[in-house]
Amino acid sequence: MIYQGETLSVTLMDNGIAELCFNAPGSVNKLDGAALLTLEAAITALEKTESIKGLLVTSAKDAFIVGADITEFLDKFALPDSELASWLGRANSIFNRMEDLPFPTVSLVRGYALGGGCECILATDFRLGDASARIGLPETKLGIMPGFGGTVRLPRLLGADTAMEWITTGRDHKADECLKLGILDGVVDTTKLRDAGIKLLQDTGLHHWQGRRRQKTSPLTLSKTEAAMSFATAKGMVAAKAGPHYPAPIMAVNTIEAAAGMSRDAALLVEQENFITLTRTTAARALVGLFLNDKLVKSKAKKAAKSATATERMAVLGAGIMGGGIACQAAVKGISAVMKDINNEALQLGMDEAGKRLNQQLERNKIDGKQLARVLSDIRPTLSYDELSGMDLVVEAVVENPGIKAKVLAETEQKVDENTVIASNTSTIPISELAKSLTHPERFCGMHFFNPVHLMPLVEVIRGEHTSDDTINQVVACAAAMGKTPIVVNDCPGFFVNRVLFPYFFGFNRLLADGADIAEIDKIMERRFGWPMGPAQLLDVVGMDTAHHAADVMAQGFPDRMQQSGSTAIDLLFKQKLLGQKNGHGFYCWQQDKKGRLQKTDNPQAQALLQQSFGQTNSFEADDIIARMMVPMVNEVVRCLEENIIASPAEADMALIYGLGFPPFRGGVFRWLDTIGLNEYLAMADHHAGLGPLYQISDRLRHMAQHNQTFY
Repeated sequence: MIYQGETLSVTLMDNGIAELCFNAPGSVNKLDGAALLTLEAAITALEKTESIKGLLVTSAKDAFIVGADITEFLDKFALPDSELASWLGRANSIFNRMEDLPFPTVSLVRGYALGGGCECILATDFRLGDASARIGLPETKLGIMPGFGGTVRLPRLLGADTAMEWITTGRDHKADECLKLGILDGVVDTTKLRDAGIKLLQDTGLHHWQGRRRQKTSPLTLSKTEAAMSFATAKGMVAAKAGPHYPAPIMAVNTIEAAAGMSRDAALLVEQENFITLTRTTAARALVGLFLNDKLVKSKAKKAAKSATATERMAVLGAGIMGGGIACQAAVKGISAVMKDINNEALQLGMDEAGKRLNQQLERNKIDGKQLARVLSDIRPTLSYDELSGMDLVVEAVVENPGIKAKVLAETEQKVDENTVIASNTSTIPISELAKSLTHPERFCGMHFFNPVHLMPLVEVIRGEHTSDDTINQVVACAAAMGKTPIVVNDCPGFFVNRVLFPYFFGFNRLLADGADIAEIDKIMERRFGWPMGPAQLLDVVGMDTAHHAADVMAQGFPDRMQQSGSTAIDLLFKQKLLGQKNGHGFYCWQQDKKGRLQKTDNPQAQALLQQSFGQTNSFEADDIIARMMVPMVNEVVRCLEENIIASPAEADMALIYGLGFPPFRGGVFRWLDTIGLNEYLAMADHHAGLGPLYQISDRLRHMAQHNQTFY
C-alpha cells in the first residue's frame, strides 16, 4: 500500500503499475474538499515512490466521479478573491502534478465523469471507458465554468470548437461519442477494462505518452484566421442561445480565446480569474441555490416513497388533452393506465393525444416502434366504471366544475377498492370542498399536473383537511415514478401555483386598464425580467375561458385582494370569444407555420377592444412595468409561506420555476428577494401601494426588512 486515505487508496501491483482508486464513503465519489486533500497526499506519495512504471486511475463505484460537492459552492463563493484564488490554485496544482508524474497514466471510466471528475481524467495521458461512461462539464448550468483546468485541457485535446460546444451547453456525452471525438482512447467491455488499462500502460512508448502531455500543456494550434472565425462564430451562437442573463457560457468562450496562445500554467491563471468573476454573479448564486433546492425537493419525494404503496395500476377519469397526457406519461414510465370517459369521441381524443406525443418522440429517435406500441397497449380506454376495480390510484381530470367533479368523485368511490387512493387534477377548486362528496376523505387529495403534461416537471400534491399521510406519500411516490417533481402544498383556492399566478395576471389587467401596451409589457417581462413568455402570451396559452373561470374562483376565495372591479381585459376578451391559442385569436393572432408550430402576430381586434374600453395606450417605464407585474405575485408568495400553504422558501421557489417558468437565473421569488434586498423590495412595493390590496406588504415581511433578515 502506497497510500490510504478516507476517499481513495493507492496500491502498487507486482508488475510495477500503481492503482489510484477513488472510493469515498457513501454511494458516489465526489470531488469535494476532503477528496482533493487526499488526492494531494496520494500524488505526494506517488512522487516519492520509486520504480513505478505507470498509474491506473480507477473508481470502486459504479460511477467514476459525479462532480464536485455542490453543497460547498455557496460557502466557497463567499470567500474573498484572494482566498478563492488560493483554493483554485491549490486544486490546479494537484492536477498539474498528476499530469506531470514521471510515468504514463490511464483513467478507467465507468459511469459518470462529470465536472471535476472530467477534469481529473483530462489530467491523465489516456482514458478508457466501458459502454456506461458518460463524460461532461456541466458547470455552466450552475452559472459558473470549469475551474480545475477544463477550459485549458479540453480545447487542446478535442479542438476549440468541440470544447466550446461541450462547455457552453453543459451536456454530458455517451461513450461512443467520446471515442469518436478522442476524449476516450478506447471503449471496452466492463470485465476487460482493467486488463485493457494495464496493457495500454505496458505497451505505451516513451514518446507517445509524453507527446500527449505536450499537446495538453502547449498553446492551441490555431492560425489567426482560424481563431478569429472559430471564436466569433461561437460567441454569436452562445449569445443567441444563452442571452444576457446567463454570463457563464460566453465567459467560457472568452476564456478559451484569451488563453489560446498560452501554455498550460498561464492559461490556468486566466481560467482562475474568470471563474472567480462568475462566482460573484447573482446568476451563479441563484443557479447553485436552485440545484440545492431541487435536491431538497427530490429527497423529500424519496423519503415519502420509502413508506408508500407503489402505484402499478392507475386510472384517469376524463380523456381530454390533460387526461390523455396523464395516462400517456404513466404508461411511458411503466404504469399501466385505464382512461375512462362517458363517450367514445372523448376517448379517441385522449388516445390521439397520447399517439401524437409518442409519434413526436419516434420522429426524434427518442423511442422505437416497439416502445411506442408497448406504451399504447398499456393505455386502456373504457366507458365503464367497472374497469376501476383493482386500481392503486384514480386521478379525476374532468371539466373544472365543482358540481361535476363532486358527482364523478362520489360515483368513483363506489366503484374502486377500499384501499384505492383517489386524486383530483383540479387546478383551483379547494380539495377539502371536493372531499365533502366522499365517504373516505382521508384517501383523497389533489394531484395537479401542468399542461403539457410530458413537458412540465411539476406536480402539486394538495393535502386536504382530512387527507392522511399514507395518501400523500402514495401520490408523491407515484408522481416521482412518473418522472415528475412532486411538491406537497396545503389546501386553499388555487393551492400555491395558481394562487400566486393570478395576482400577476391581475397586475397585468390593471396595467392594461391604465393604458399600457400588450406587446410592450410582454417584451419587458421576457427580455428584462426573464420570463419565457410575457403575460399576454401566457394567457393566450392558458386560454381566456380557463383564465376567466379561475379568476372568478380566486376572487371568491380571496375577495379582499382578488375581487376585481369592473370588466378586466380577461373579461373583455372572454366575452368576445377571443380565447387565445385554442381558437387562434386572443391578445395575439395565432397561426401554424410550415413545421406546425404556432406563431403569433398582433391582433387588431383585441387592441381595438382594449382601446375602446380603456382609452389610448400610454408608455410606461420598464421598471414600473416590472414592479406592477411582480409585486402582487411576490406578496402572495410571501403570504403562502406565512400561512403554511407551502412548507419552505426552497419548495416555493422550485414550484415557481417548474410550474410557471420563473426565470431560473433569479432562483425563484425568495432567492430574488434575498438578492435585491428586502428594503429595496419594500421601497418598490410601497411606491405602488396606492394600486390596491395586492400591493400591500405583510407585517412579517416588513419586520424581516427592519431586522435585515433573509429567507435563505
